[in-house]
Amino acid sequence: METLDLFSASLPENNSNTDNDLIDYSPLASRMRPRNFNEYIGQEQILGKGRFLRRMIEEDKIPSMILYGPPGTGKTTLAKMIANMTKSNFERLNAVASGINDVRKLIDKANEQRKFYHKRTIIFLDEIHRFNKAQQDVLLPYVEDGRIILIGATTENPYFEVNHALLSRVRVIQLQPLTDEHITKILQMALTDTKRGLGKQKIQCDEKILSAIAQFASGDARIALNILEQASDIARENNNIINENIIDTLLEERIQKYDKNGDNHYDIVSAFIKSMRGSDPDAAIHYLARMLAAGEDINFIARRIAICAAEDVGNADPQALVIAMAAVQAVQFIGMPEARIPLAQAVTYVACAPKSNASYLAIDKALADVRAKDCGDVPIHLRDCHYKGAAKLGHGINYKYAHDYPYHIVKQDYLPDKMKGTKYYTPTSNGYEKTIGQYLKFCEQCKNK
Repeated sequence: METLDLFSASLPENNSNTDNDLIDYSPLASRMRPRNFNEYIGQEQILGKGRFLRRMIEEDKIPSMILYGPPGTGKTTLAKMIANMTKSNFERLNAVASGINDVRKLIDKANEQRKFYHKRTIIFLDEIHRFNKAQQDVLLPYVEDGRIILIGATTENPYFEVNHALLSRVRVIQLQPLTDEHITKILQMALTDTKRGLGKQKIQCDEKILSAIAQFASGDARIALNILEQASDIARENNNIINENIIDTLLEERIQKYDKNGDNHYDIVSAFIKSMRGSDPDAAIHYLARMLAAGEDINFIARRIAICAAEDVGNADPQALVIAMAAVQAVQFIGMPEARIPLAQAVTYVACAPKSNASYLAIDKALADVRAKDCGDVPIHLRDCHYKGAAKLGHGINYKYAHDYPYHIVKQDYLPDKMKGTKYYTPTSNGYEKTIGQYLKFCEQCKNK
């Protein structure tokens, strides 16, 4: 019995009906996969004329690589094009459904192809990030000595998900999200293609609707084509016209591209923090909304706000941390959906507050000294003197009680002798910290009188 892989199974000859008419029942997104560079839209930065990867494919000199990019950007399509254009033996595995034994079988097959037919073997490993370290290590010697050419595909950052030994043996090629213009062109091709697309149905759909679908898809051609196909099915009852009512029905809620454990998660959180730090409340609220819509843990969000309040606002507005901590307690008490309100209040307050990282820099500098230096003993006049025998040791003797002096300020050494003169905290002139700086200068003046 012949085994069909995921590429060949989508061909018309494997989907014929009982009357032997060749009918392709695969989804529109599968049927419209480009077969050559003339049909491939987008990714000009890697596949434009004269670009390295395009030259390597055209010359059949494929290097081992990992294709990294969001869903629907053409990773599998590119692999299929390579399969069609190469003279090498092409094998495909999906890391979700495959294991080490499957890899070893392909390695044995690759050895036979190389020994008896002098052919290279390309192994396309989809979702390579699903392989654990041990499974990835199995590939190492074969990639290194050229027995196989590995093409991995992943939506996750390979620098996080693929071990360094394997990364050092491959090229990482990043695919970018498709633009709205790219997706609109893809949709137009699908509407006019009479062999693989919807051309025979003579679907009517104006540019405004195609643009709406493209915007909704957010760079994912698969989503866009799936929507177009669904809309065309409904349009049969509407004289083959796709109107706004049909699209509104299909696009009730945008699919959030947000994996709480994935690379996109860290990108959104990073943008969220940097927007608050950068005093942009609109951007900060935008990223908050994206996290909430995707179901992010509200306690995680609240903790990030509290950290930002202390790290990036600090004493420029001490109230920021108070409000952030109030939000931490509030979200635990009231839960979603109402928790969005105190979160929004805390986010906008922190974003709009004057900024200072002086406290953050101070503790990191002090920790660096403590970990790297012999900082000396606590001055004897500052040591605890509340236990029996402390006075005999001299602890606390000659300590000056600040409240006994004018302005409650007195000159004495507080740092260890080895650390005298060290400055950790330098207030900025932002917000309340300006007042703190003025007070510290006043303290110095009083001590020097």
